Amino acid sequence: MSFGVFNIEIATTRGREPHGVMTDRELTQQFIKGNHSAFTEIVHRYSGMVFSKALGVMHTEEGAAEVTQQTFVRAYESIDAWRGTELAPWLVTIAVHTALKLLDKERRRRTSSLDTLSNSVSSSFTSEPSYSEEHEAHLQQMEVAIAALSEQDQQLLRLHYYEQLKTADIARRTGLSQSNVLVKLHRIRERLKATLTHERNN
Repeated sequence: MSFGVFNIEIATTRGREPHGVMTDRELTQQFIKGNHSAFTEIVHRYSGMVFSKALGVMHTEEGAAEVTQQTFVRAYESIDAWRGTELAPWLVTIAVHTALKLLDKERRRRTSSLDTLSNSVSSSFTSEPSYSEEHEAHLQQMEVAIAALSEQDQQLLRLHYYEQLKTADIARRTGLSQSNVLVKLHRIRERLKATLTHERNN
């Protein structure tokens, strides 16, 4: 079973009702013996449940879909070590752990991106300890300042600092010229600098 097909199966069977007469243990044994269609049946039975649990943690369908995919990939790779009678609790545990790891990774990426933007806006941030309360306060102020920008300006920041796209790629994505992208990014940084300077002086 290729993971490309596996991915399509998860996406197209989400929310289907359980079917078939074999127990989870019987399906698992069939799969271990080489019957890959048995694992497809497991996906049919539990992809909706896994997606629902993942959505409760991730709060976005895109994130929940990623967790669902990774959950079944991990189950596929380690199901021979499973010793239970019902797969649901085991799959939920994998899904929750996977979701929490993805959220932590996203938090770290976001913090790193904010640090990069903060350093670009004001070099004074570079001298602050990485996890000091003052540093965290600056990051929160940066998030508030970004939220006050126009949607287009926020998009430019996301593409440049979060997705780390090159100017040419940003221009293609937004329909702007490369020079316009550079000018707008400079103006946005100056606007953020002015906002943060005002906040720090009050």
